[in-house]
Parts: sequence; structure tokens; C-alpha cells
Amino acid sequence: MGSTGTTWRNWSGSVRADPARVAAPASTAELAEVVKTAARDGLRVKPVGSGHSFTPIAVTDGVQLRLDRLAGIRSADPATGLVTVDGGISLHRLGPILAGYGLAMENLGDIDRQTITGAISTGTHGTGARFGGIATQVRGLELVLADGSVVHCDAQERPELFAAARVGLGALGVITAVTLQCVPAFALHGVEEPLPLDQVLDSIDELADGNDHWEFFWFPHGRTALTKRHTRLPADTPLRPVGALRHLLDDELLSNGALGAIMQIGTVFPRTIPPLTRFAGRALSRREYTDLSYRVYTSRRAVRFFEGEYAVPREHAAEVLREIARWVDTHDEKISFPLEVRYVAADDIPLAPTFERDSVYIAFHQYRRMPYRRFFDAMEDILGAVGGRPHWGKMHRLDAARLRELYPHFDDFTGLRDELDPSGLFANDHLDRVLGVAPGRQ
Repeated sequence: MGSTGTTWRNWSGSVRADPARVAAPASTAELAEVVKTAARDGLRVKPVGSGHSFTPIAVTDGVQLRLDRLAGIRSADPATGLVTVDGGISLHRLGPILAGYGLAMENLGDIDRQTITGAISTGTHGTGARFGGIATQVRGLELVLADGSVVHCDAQERPELFAAARVGLGALGVITAVTLQCVPAFALHGVEEPLPLDQVLDSIDELADGNDHWEFFWFPHGRTALTKRHTRLPADTPLRPVGALRHLLDDELLSNGALGAIMQIGTVFPRTIPPLTRFAGRALSRREYTDLSYRVYTSRRAVRFFEGEYAVPREHAAEVLREIARWVDTHDEKISFPLEVRYVAADDIPLAPTFERDSVYIAFHQYRRMPYRRFFDAMEDILGAVGGRPHWGKMHRLDAARLRELYPHFDDFTGLRDELDPSGLFANDHLDRVLGVAPGRQ
């Protein structure tokens, strides 16, 4: 159930941890005992998923909890669509399992390596103006609290805890099981095509509202938007997935292989980045396909990068994107990765960046071997000027004082955290910065 300490790094390589202990419990009861023992020994506890957060949210010098052995299906009801899963199951494993029951998750992001608990706890989302983030699909949670007790919460039982813990940053307890409201399995018809950026920005609301799922990528040194639109279809629709040769050309050779080559060349010769990324923006051509939803939503990411992302009120989308273009045109900054633009519906989750407002997420990236600070600071200035809220799993510089201004129920959340974990058992330096220090650690 435990082992000696070992160095851990996140996916991007930006964060490392050297825990005193590593524990991999095989049951909720075992996990509760690990929590009790850590508290007795004066060690803090942090669960870690797949490491796809770009922040130190999962870092600990105490006990690192790995939930790999808590990664199964507890129950599934095809009639109601309610599925309860262990907290450590990854999204890429969950999709095919749900399809076996004739079910699917209503929406997903474009990366599926995360665990379900990591995805919901940091506010992970997909795209679609009528669809919320992944946490809006949650109908119940099982948690181990700081005192080692195991509790269940949903809209009727401990509703205050349920509301907060859906996007809880790992600050309220360790989520050991999640009940999801799934939908009947469905297919997605996809059309990907490059379009002039100005054309996209001029009709951005019509494009978002006229498609079930719509997003685009944009290399900032160019003026081409790589658009994706997906239409939901019944699961028995004849499937026409991307062919093996086209997949190899577009997704492996261009999106991963060529992009990786651009990154390596640009690291040595930064001045080549603008023309190379403009070429990359023009290299991908139109393609069309139909496949099961969980296969269409996600993409493989082989080139490692740093990322920040903000959710801004959707009425400001075109405005801030044009401001980003102006900044890039007037600064000698070499930006090697595209921006990603996605629409997400408002929700009622207190710490969700989409709390009570329809939003556009704008993600900004840089290759991990290149300087990023000036670019990221500029993006945060531009997106923050319209009230943007940072994605909890992406890099940002905000602290509790600033975040309190952005979230109407911020103090309600931290008050609940202080009640459930007054000694900061589940805290770390990152959570101290973004939430404030628990009263027992001040």
C-alpha cells in the first residue's frame, strides 16, 4: 500500500515532486487508512492522476496517493444512464467501456489521458456552446475527508459539499468514486477546414451557435484558423472514420511529427518560427469523417508544451482575439504553438471558471524548451482585462486575493475547506497561493 519516496514529474516536465511516501490503495477503506496514518505522522496528502495538470496542484512532500488500483466500474445502468466509476479511472479507458453499455459521456475535451477525478477537480472541459464542462455531468461523489471518514454527497445528500467538490481542486477530500450522468451512445460527423481568421472572427457567434461542437486553432504569426465542427448523430449512423493513410499524414506526420520538428528547429533558430508556423497553418487541408463520439473528441499530443488558459465571457471573444493578434504583430515574440478557442455553457459550480456565464476558453501554449513568460504574462493581461478566469489545471499567476474578486462564492468555498480540513492535510504551496492558507497552518 506504500513505498519509499520517489521523484514524480508531470506530463509537461514543468513540475516535480519528491514525496516522503507513495501509497497505492486498492480500496476506499485502504485509502482512508492511509489518510489517517498520514495525519497521525504529520504528513500532508495529495492524490495524483495522470499528471496532465500544468500547475503544482498535485505536488506534495508528504504522501502521494496513486489511484491506479482504484480504476474500475462500480455500476452502470443503461436505462437511466447513471454510471459510477472509481476515482482513478482514466477518460481514455472509460470511453470504450461506456460504449459497451450503449452509453457515452455527453462531452469530452481534446485530451483523454486524465483520470476522471483530475478532470473534474480542475474544471476540464470540451467545446460546445450548449454544453457544460465535464463536472456538469457528475451526479454523485464519494470522498475520504481529512479525518479519514468516507462520505457520499449529491444534490440531496450534503448538497453544499457536492456543489463545491465537483470542481474542488483536491482541497476538500480525496474523491474515490464518481457517479456520472451519461447519454445514449452517439456518433459525430466532423468537418475540419482552414478558414481566414478575419472571416472566423466576423462570424464567430454564428459558427459557435450553428454547430453542436465548434472550435478552432490559430498559429498567432499567421492569419489562418484551423476550424473543427462536429454534429451529433445517432449511434447507428454508418461510420466513416478518418482513413489510416490520412490519419498517418495529418495526425502523426503533420500534427505531431512536423510540429515537433518545427519546435526543435525553432529552439535553435528562433527566427524561423513565424514562417514555419505559417506553413503549418496552411499545410492541413479540409477533411470530413464520422465516428463514435469518444474517438472524435480527442487527439493525441506527442509534442510537450506549457499551457495557460482563461475562460472569458463569450461576448468578448472576438475582441480579445483581435487584441492578441495586435500584440503579436507589435512584439518580437516567437510563438511556436497555436492558440485554441472553445465555447462552454454556463453552470452553477462555485469554482468553475464558467460559473453563471457562457464562456469562451482561450488556451495559449509554448514549446517547453522555449521562453514563455513574457508571452504568457501578456495573454493573462489581455484575458484578465475582460474578467477572464484561469483554468485550474493550467499555468497562471493569480492568487487568492485576485481570485476572490472573480468568484462570487470564493469565501463560501474556502469556508467549507476550513471546516473540513482545518489543518491543511490536503493543501500544498500551490493551494495556499490560490485559496489561502488553512487556519490550522497559519
